[in-house]
Amino acid sequence: MTPSVPGTVILSPHFDDAVLSLAGLIAQLPGPVTVVTVYGGEPTAHHPVSWWDSVCGFSTAREAYRARRAEDARACELLGVGSVVLDHPDGPYGDGTELTGIDTCLAELASETSLLIPIATNQPDHEKVRDRALAVAAKLGRAAPSLYADLPYTGHLDEWGTAGVDHALGRSHGYGLAYQDMTSRHVLRVEHDLTLTDHQWALKREAVLCYGSQLAPLAADHGMLLARKGPLHAERVWAVEPVEPAAGNGGIGRNGGDAKGG
Repeated sequence: MTPSVPGTVILSPHFDDAVLSLAGLIAQLPGPVTVVTVYGGEPTAHHPVSWWDSVCGFSTAREAYRARRAEDARACELLGVGSVVLDHPDGPYGDGTELTGIDTCLAELASETSLLIPIATNQPDHEKVRDRALAVAAKLGRAAPSLYADLPYTGHLDEWGTAGVDHALGRSHGYGLAYQDMTSRHVLRVEHDLTLTDHQWALKREAVLCYGSQLAPLAADHGMLLARKGPLHAERVWAVEPVEPAAGNGGIGRNGGDAKGG
């Protein structure tokens, strides 16, 4: 799946995560951009439909999968990005095996390819993707992937889209635990900070609407998902940098919640 030029690869845990989180920023990333869906494997025939897929209106697991894959193809085409799926079935249909598809994916990338992974706010399956990608990148000697705020989850922070967002994430028990986990081990520097313009928002809204099968249940969980000033209106990416020893005492320095501007 190596892009024709270095470009950018976005690891999307599920079919909608990259678009929900980054549809506005995608046009600013080095191209070509490829979205790699990690939990992109088709469920086996014996699996009953999951609760989530049932409330989305599907009768069978495979019906849901095929609809979601078609939705994702439309969204990626609209945004002008490539799409690759790994063969790990989504959580309700998986067998608990390691996400080894990430290993192969990263091993095939040019060293200059930019890699974006979710910070994993309140989503254990996103955390598995994040931690696997970080570990594999380190093993391969790649630069650490950048972290994107996965939306709508991070976007429920009251300070989302404001200058104080990193400070708030550093203190929030509701939406900042993933950020705090990462800043305990790395220095995070703001790489992209976007509040969407009306034009960018219109395109993002159109792309998000491609995932129509899930929007009603998502709204039940996340409120006014597509409100103009709602959880999707701003996007954020952090570069991951090594922790430098603290000056004078040889200890480990950590950032305290406020990332440096990028």
